[in-house]
Amino acid sequence: MQRILDPERIEAFAERSIPRLRFADPAELFLRRARRLRQLSETSTIAPYLELMATVCEAQQAALATLAEPPATAEAPPDTAAAAPERLARARAHGMPAVPACGWPRDPHWRRALTEVCGAVTAREGFPDTVYSVCRRLLGEPAPVLEATADRVLATRADGVDLEAAPFVMAALQVYWLHLTRLLAIDRSTDQAAGASTRLENDTPGVCPVCGTLPVASIVRAEGPYQGYRYLHCALCATEWHLVRITCSHCLATKGIGYQFIEGGSQAIRAETCDNCRMYRKILYQEKDTAVEPVADDLASLTLDLLLTGEGYRRAASNPLLWQPAGG
Repeated sequence: MQRILDPERIEAFAERSIPRLRFADPAELFLRRARRLRQLSETSTIAPYLELMATVCEAQQAALATLAEPPATAEAPPDTAAAAPERLARARAHGMPAVPACGWPRDPHWRRALTEVCGAVTAREGFPDTVYSVCRRLLGEPAPVLEATADRVLATRADGVDLEAAPFVMAALQVYWLHLTRLLAIDRSTDQAAGASTRLENDTPGVCPVCGTLPVASIVRAEGPYQGYRYLHCALCATEWHLVRITCSHCLATKGIGYQFIEGGSQAIRAETCDNCRMYRKILYQEKDTAVEPVADDLASLTLDLLLTGEGYRRAASNPLLWQPAGG
């Protein structure tokens, strides 16, 4: 008797040959996100906020360009490409993220990115007064306060976090962590081959193998070697890692998975719900819209979040540009 397997079963059997990691392109990540935010703002009920975050993303790209490799300090070891092989080997041996968000000895240069972001926002007209107030306050905060805020944001702690300031701090941290992944000296053009990058995995499948951060959304890619495969998109360093479809990205259950969408809305975005853990995470389909971008499209689809909240589901993780604790 002949058996016909569905695409998800085929994907599961072929998992060993699937490109496991997909790294962000530092040259265009934030600019592409900014363009998508502005495109989505044209029909969005939260257009002013999307415009604000587009400005933030453009500033992120500028900040990344100025983040040259920092000198070694007593507080933080040099983040050099020369250290990458040892760091990757240690991460693989112990099933740990290569540059973990929590506990990593951040170089103070990350605050330069925060200055760039806040400076760009304050230099542009048309935002609410509260936005300018928050950015000016961040520009004047002493380093210990900023470092403590960064620790809380990276740990997604609910206590003591300034919700208005958190998106700007997170934006700066995104720049810094993308900078760190660039210094890992991984050949992104061949990351689908059987090289070291494909073996960079940790013992917690639901978090980023590079920095240990939760994914903001997942995306089914439609280009090149990634076509047809689903990847989780890291909210911090923008690395993507493969996860078989029709699998809960929070608890890894394979039963009770559903897909919710707004009737009459975009066919490129849905919410993948799990009846086992009652969590959900957005899933994007690049074949339906080649311009989809995980952070931007997740942020612009808040109506879908309201629908899922009303049905008793909770977000598995927050959007980095609209901070709230995971599960909120």
